[in-house]
Amino acid sequence: MPLMVSISGIRGVVGTTLVPETIVQYVSAYAEYCRCGKIIIGRDGRITGKNISTLISSVLLQAGCDVVDLGICPTPSVALAVERQKASGGIAVTASHNPMQWNGLKFFAPTGLFLDAEENKIFWNLAKNSVPHYAPWDRQGSYLLTEDFIDEHVGAVLSLPFLSKDLIRKRKFRIVIDAVNAAGGIIVPRLLLELGCTCILQNCEVSGIFAHTPEPIPENLSSLCAAVKREHADLGIAVDPDVDRLVLIDEKGEPYGEEYTIATCADFILSKKADTASKPSVVVNLSTTRAIEDIAYKYHAAVIRTPVGEINVAKRMKAERSLIGGEGSGGVILPDVHYGRDAIVGIGIILQYLAEFNGPLSALKAGLPQYFIVKGRVDLGTLDPDAALERIEQAHAHSGKVTKDDGLKIDFAHSWVHLRKSNTEPIIRIIAEAPARTEAEELVRLFTEEVLGS
Repeated sequence: MPLMVSISGIRGVVGTTLVPETIVQYVSAYAEYCRCGKIIIGRDGRITGKNISTLISSVLLQAGCDVVDLGICPTPSVALAVERQKASGGIAVTASHNPMQWNGLKFFAPTGLFLDAEENKIFWNLAKNSVPHYAPWDRQGSYLLTEDFIDEHVGAVLSLPFLSKDLIRKRKFRIVIDAVNAAGGIIVPRLLLELGCTCILQNCEVSGIFAHTPEPIPENLSSLCAAVKREHADLGIAVDPDVDRLVLIDEKGEPYGEEYTIATCADFILSKKADTASKPSVVVNLSTTRAIEDIAYKYHAAVIRTPVGEINVAKRMKAERSLIGGEGSGGVILPDVHYGRDAIVGIGIILQYLAEFNGPLSALKAGLPQYFIVKGRVDLGTLDPDAALERIEQAHAHSGKVTKDDGLKIDFAHSWVHLRKSNTEPIIRIIAEAPARTEAEELVRLFTEEVLGS
């Protein structure tokens, strides 16, 4: 697998595709891009993160940048610090949900948002073509290690006007936490203890040795599901290594569904704020559950959809002054804190909603619109992905609403299918949603056949 360079930064296998020379190349270019201002850095707790952070700091300091090192912390904490400290940029050392042998760098703009497509184009050009420039001995940058910024992050959630610490404390929630031995093992218990919850810790040692495959999807969370039942907990919380995705397990030990993280949060925030907004809206990507439309309709709010990618959602939210947004992978974006996916924000919203609801999590979900998402992939072999998508578009020109902003999405009356080609491997990913799982499975099967031309 080659080094992956995308709108989400760079990532690769440490020692193979992510090597010191590559890190120096991109970080020195980023210093030039930021014009050597103050840069915030933080890492997700992987075992290789410390060495990589040290190298990043050294390159930035020698380029003349001032470095504020947050230590082990969520990627959203880095974003929040960039914005609040008016830094020139930020670097999160993380490979998100990739396995342990991976690591990477995510780059922020001064706004606290990730670099967008145009900003990345300029940055990548510098990384490819510019010669590193380093400062003389008397113009080196300064270094500050401050590992308590996560307290400010927690404080930002606790100070949300709709959040009642007293009400949540009265519920005395019993919660099992699976932080996959990464950054969530510090910040999630800290937030929950502030809210009077009893925390049962599972994989919260922050050793960087992932106890299971780190992507927080049901097949990787069987031990968390079992622990919720065994401990008679009210819910389970799972986060990915850099704590931007929130996944829930209900009191029965059943996965809540990562799509329903944003659906539940949107329902709660719209119930509190839609009446006071002149043009209430929710922004989500094209692959997020249609439950969002049903929920928004209830509150007379608009739904705006963007191509997949946090920066695409966040920028549109900012432009529309949306009340809430996110992605169906468990990513919640609440502008009241900052324009970035943030599991800590999501936890605050969910616990407040659950406290007001005064019932179990499974019943809360049962009151929401019910859909099922099924995902598949088609190995293309020698097939041309663009030709396949064009052929399918023509075949379904009158079948439903066709959107081509990001691959090909076809919205039918009660279901949809989204086809996206991969930028790194010869495959097309297929996502389908319908009111019944069998219907969604059938859509994936049918469109797999259509891609292959059979």
